[in-house]
Amino acid sequence: MGGKVCFIGAGPGAPDLLTLRAARLLGQADVVIYADSLVSPEVLQFCRPGAEVHGSAALTREEIADLMRRGATAGKLVARLHSGDPSLYGALLEEMRSLEEAGIDYEVVPGVSSLFAAAAALKVELTAPGVAQTVIVTRAAGRTPMPPGEELRELARHGATIALFLAAARLGQVTRELMAGGYPPETPAALVYRATWPDEQVLRGTLADIAQRAREAGIARQALLLVGRVLDPALKGPGGPASRLYDAAFSHMFRRGRKG
Repeated sequence: MGGKVCFIGAGPGAPDLLTLRAARLLGQADVVIYADSLVSPEVLQFCRPGAEVHGSAALTREEIADLMRRGATAGKLVARLHSGDPSLYGALLEEMRSLEEAGIDYEVVPGVSSLFAAAAALKVELTAPGVAQTVIVTRAAGRTPMPPGEELRELARHGATIALFLAAARLGQVTRELMAGGYPPETPAALVYRATWPDEQVLRGTLADIAQRAREAGIARQALLLVGRVLDPALKGPGGPASRLYDAAFSHMFRRGRKG
């Protein structure tokens, strides 16, 4: 029988944020390949004794693909652990392509993204009625260039909540681009370092000062930047925005609104 590869989202760091499905598959896997530079080694506690475990940080694309192919063609279950959710800023596409070319069966198991772990650490709702109903997930331009039309100053024109991965080393440049695109300097901003890890740090400020706050804290990597009016603590105060879904006067298919 042919084996199978499971691409698994390892979550943001805390091992108890692994999904039940992910933990079950890890417990069944014969071969585990995990992104050891970003995935907490504590996640490996779910692996069965005797499983063949490989860290992928020092491996090339071809070496990772070879490990997956060899395991699957030998009839083994291979677990490929990606940090966060596999669908965001991973190497999922190229790894799926190598399996497609080899005719190897695979599935993708979603994980908790560091974006949502950061929002939880900040205790914010990324979409607030009348404030922002759109979340833009993007990254800072670096060695991988941004496609035309996805430059930060262009995205900033929407005024939506924006989440920036891989931006901690370029915060000065990033914040200048966002302000040039239309965000006022006083727009709330927050930087979350290693969300859910024991050394998690949360910095709050504005677009005008978050880069300086990060320098003072010594944060230059493994941090996610969130920008937008939804970060304003005042939204939790009296008179803040509220969804109509649970408004007493609001009718929907499960409840009739109450007059008055």
